[in-house]
Amino acid sequence: MTGKSGLTRARRTGYAFGIFTDSLYYNMFYTYYLTFLNEIVGIEPRYSSTIIFISILWDAVTDPIIGAYSDRVGADKRKIMNKAIVPLGLVFIVAWTSIGSGLPGQWMKIVFYTILSMLIWLFYTLYTIPYYAVVAELTDDYDERTEIRSASSLVNALAVGLGNALPALVPTVATLLGARFRSESYAVVAAIMSVLGVAAGFICTRCLKGVYKPKTQLSAGESASLGDTMKRFRDILKMRPARFFLAFVFFFLAGSSMIQSNITYAVIDCIGTDYDTGIIIFIVCMVIAMAVTVPIVEKVAKVKDRRFACIVFLSAAVVGELLLKLFGLDARLGAFPIMNVCMPVVLGIGIGTFWTLFYSMSYDLVEINEYRTGARSESTITAFPQLIQKFGSAVGILLAGNLLSVYGYDASGDLAGKESLFKIETDPHILNGMENISTLFPAILIGVSILFLVLYPVTRKRFTALQAALNTKKAGGEPDESQIRTLLK
Repeated sequence: MTGKSGLTRARRTGYAFGIFTDSLYYNMFYTYYLTFLNEIVGIEPRYSSTIIFISILWDAVTDPIIGAYSDRVGADKRKIMNKAIVPLGLVFIVAWTSIGSGLPGQWMKIVFYTILSMLIWLFYTLYTIPYYAVVAELTDDYDERTEIRSASSLVNALAVGLGNALPALVPTVATLLGARFRSESYAVVAAIMSVLGVAAGFICTRCLKGVYKPKTQLSAGESASLGDTMKRFRDILKMRPARFFLAFVFFFLAGSSMIQSNITYAVIDCIGTDYDTGIIIFIVCMVIAMAVTVPIVEKVAKVKDRRFACIVFLSAAVVGELLLKLFGLDARLGAFPIMNVCMPVVLGIGIGTFWTLFYSMSYDLVEINEYRTGARSESTITAFPQLIQKFGSAVGILLAGNLLSVYGYDASGDLAGKESLFKIETDPHILNGMENISTLFPAILIGVSILFLVLYPVTRKRFTALQAALNTKKAGGEPDESQIRTLLK
């Protein structure tokens, strides 16, 4: 079966596999790079998190630049993706080697790994921006767009699992490499990731060949100018609902990224399980929790509305985080480390809820902006929350690293003198800090995000009234604004 886009079922599947090139790199970096820089390279946590903060900030800044570049008339998105695939894979491998650990002083190491991290996100953005944008050019059919993106999202569930679970092989790889080369165990796993990512990327672009064609002209009201993009960003910030929504996105991602970047320390030091088995159990439980949460959240959102569903399930996640802190991550059910199941379930509920509703909630702003300005600006309005999302993630990881330093954790030192890749922490003060980074502090940040969500005024009833007013306005009538005034402030 072939849709309006010309994509057969096989080609749609091939396109969907392109998300491996995104998700494998993204998840390994976000979950493990802080640990790698701390434990393998020997950089202090506050500086390790600063490296990640700068690189993700760089990623956020390059989004609109690369978006404007790939939206130019004649720009071939498939070729842009193709050119980014191999450099992304190669830089990713180098960024996980310990080659920079021999550099003199902390600052030389910091500069070296900051540059590598920024290169990762440059090539990553060159691939992912065209990857997500190309669907809108392939077809204008509503259902076909949904089918293409749904297939990609389904494959992404597997990619998320692999991106988080494959690094659990690091201790095994370290044993196989021996004491002399065990510091390169992360690089070996990164190489496996890169082979999969490069192969998937080329499968994707191959499936687009002969179907996707670069645009020959811009549509009415469309602009690929970076200046125009930034102007539309400023216009979005003038909308009160947009400001509340963006604040919600920022604080949620800050909290969830803090948890994600601290998973290794939570599993090994706080929960007290072996790295390889503990991480695998953690990721499996998180993926299962996400898979169960998504359809339930979707059902509640359809029966009530998206804001209600998001408030309810994220509140449940906050309560879960506080209960984890109350009982302690070292709690046992008999001899079984129960928190190695409970913690990922709570995290899975939170991120499953957010990613189910995030994009659809951002689309609500399109109609608000259209009513106010007459322009829909779908691409800009959906891109801006993504930019804020990356800022939030960067801040969350920066906070995690700095808090590790505040609590006194320091993994720096000669790796050859260590009995394992990871320093096992026994200091109660530091353990309490690690636990807080995975429970109390994220609960506070996500709690703040819920407060902004409560202030976010877009409900099903108001949105329906907005659509009616918008249709009346388009028809040249005088719309009734009595039910939508709070949306227009």
